[in-house]
Amino acid sequence: MALLWPACAVSLQVQSRELLVVGAQFERVFEYQDSGEYAGLGVELVRLMATRTGYTVRFRMLPWARAQAMLVQGQADILIGPYKTPERIASMGFSDKPFYQDQMVFYTRQDASFDWDGDPAVLKNRRVVLLNGWAYGTDWERMRHGLQISVANNVENGLKMLVHKHVDVFVSNRRNTDPVISRLGYGRQVKPLPKVIEIQNGYFAFPRSPAFDKLRLQFDQELNKLIETGELKRLGKRYDVGVP
Repeated sequence: MALLWPACAVSLQVQSRELLVVGAQFERVFEYQDSGEYAGLGVELVRLMATRTGYTVRFRMLPWARAQAMLVQGQADILIGPYKTPERIASMGFSDKPFYQDQMVFYTRQDASFDWDGDPAVLKNRRVVLLNGWAYGTDWERMRHGLQISVANNVENGLKMLVHKHVDVFVSNRRNTDPVISRLGYGRQVKPLPKVIEIQNGYFAFPRSPAFDKLRLQFDQELNKLIETGELKRLGKRYDVGVP
């Protein structure tokens, strides 16, 4: 004889499934610690929202390009931290609101004569390094054509290329880069230029498949509550992350 489960029990079993949440090492947003634990503003928000909506969570740290590909292919439920671009909007479902904000800047060596005043012409004949899979905003996309561009897989490698004079300029954001400069002891060798290239907002992203619409809407509701109550702002201060 078939065992009949109450409808509420079946609903609870479906609702409490485990979510695979992926991302790359983003300072103070998504970090893998020596203890084996994950931490950061994005991690805490996902845990909060998952608890409130009845899910469990498993995190996985990956190279940024790989993390994005897994989400687009439906192999992960949530991607922590992407900025919006037209290409990403076509392949990912973004949270309604961003949860953090970054300043994109140029880094140069302390003794460099290069200064950034907003004129793309000053970049001519300068060797520039970018990070693989990162989006830098529409202003940068317009000015990058014709430049001598290299690609690094992470912030540490980009900074080392700059310090060892393989490139002249490293393009990154301050939240991700300033802590790495401190850890590497590069404070006297590298400097950020004061003029900001662009402000970028960071979001949670979900696969675009309709099967993930419910999850995205549930997380949107919870994130809106965190914004309205001021909890997101308080968490941003705790993690030293800019909040829109």
